[in-house]
Amino acid sequence: MNIASVTRRAIAIAAVCATLPMGALAQAKDPVRIGLVSSKSGVFAQQGEEVIRAVQFAIEEANAKGGVDARKVDVQFADDEGTPDAGRRNAEKMARDGYNLLIGPIPSSIALAIAPNLERWDAAFFAVASKSDKITGDTCRPRSFRTNHSDAMDIAMIGEWAKEFKEKTYATLAADYVWGRDSAESFAKAVKAQGKEVKLQLWAPVGTKDFSPYIAQIKAANVEAIWVAEVGRDAIAFVKQAQEFGLKTKIIGHSLLINFMIDATGKALEGTQGTITYTPDIDNPRNKAFVAAWKAKFNRLPTDNEGQAYNGAQVIFEGVKKAGSVKPADVSKALRGATIDSIYGQVTMRAADNQLVLPNFVGSAKVVDGVLRPLIEETFPPSVMPGPSPLCKM
Repeated sequence: MNIASVTRRAIAIAAVCATLPMGALAQAKDPVRIGLVSSKSGVFAQQGEEVIRAVQFAIEEANAKGGVDARKVDVQFADDEGTPDAGRRNAEKMARDGYNLLIGPIPSSIALAIAPNLERWDAAFFAVASKSDKITGDTCRPRSFRTNHSDAMDIAMIGEWAKEFKEKTYATLAADYVWGRDSAESFAKAVKAQGKEVKLQLWAPVGTKDFSPYIAQIKAANVEAIWVAEVGRDAIAFVKQAQEFGLKTKIIGHSLLINFMIDATGKALEGTQGTITYTPDIDNPRNKAFVAAWKAKFNRLPTDNEGQAYNGAQVIFEGVKKAGSVKPADVSKALRGATIDSIYGQVTMRAADNQLVLPNFVGSAKVVDGVLRPLIEETFPPSVMPGPSPLCKM
């Protein structure tokens, strides 16, 4: 075959490709296979359903636009049951089935069970709601990424925010597992550094239904404020019982001002201060477009969990685009140190520990347009956040 005929053939092929719809081109490339492992049962079920809904929305949105890097996005789902064993087992099955871009667990304990296995499974993992510092600390892995705020980021912000606190005596009440202990211990360290006193620290096992003994101890301690780091149904139970038993102590919440908790507790959290992970009020074009599309489909605003999960899915998609590949190793390499246009604005995936460096927020639960929801009152820039942990060795 001479050069002229080869050239004519190449031109003909290019012309045919140009007439193909994007969906057909997406079919021609290896698809993006997402392993969505989150809670449909157990203590984190409601948060898990929000994560599932948002990741599926992101996938549907991407496919409607022709896929990611002209690739169709497929998804397989498994229930992590809110436990590390089930989460690890189901994540492994999906990864070995080829759905090896993993996303979705709520508790840090599941993220920590998944991360050490990623090389063996040939997978990458994206934490979207898990906050434990261990994820980007001594358990960090080259293929493990966090796209939400860490405890260290929250506590660094709290360290600045706490300078505004007038209270001098505190108690802490936290869920008795990795995240809760990290949160309460870090908060205690931050306020003690300012010469304030932590008079009482309480640890409630996950699944606690009766908080009356803890509430009695808080009352007896006669502190001015309590730091609360509870999760899911446990947090709802505490807030309801605190109101029922007349606890007047000021509550400051770590991940307490979450939409589903506010919705489940009536007006009990109105006026409560705390950390905020995401709201639809974040002012940038990417977030405005997301909120508008979400409202068009669901006739309501996205929740904080939904915003965080959507953001995590977008980070995966950016990794695929930057890598020009769906292989977990390639996606991971492309993301480390990358700048990403996100619903939080322009953000960077820190190369040293695979932590997405985000602005952070505090505020309170207030009524907006007739709905009680988290409202940002102060934004802290990424410059406030701490550097990577020296415990992370990748």
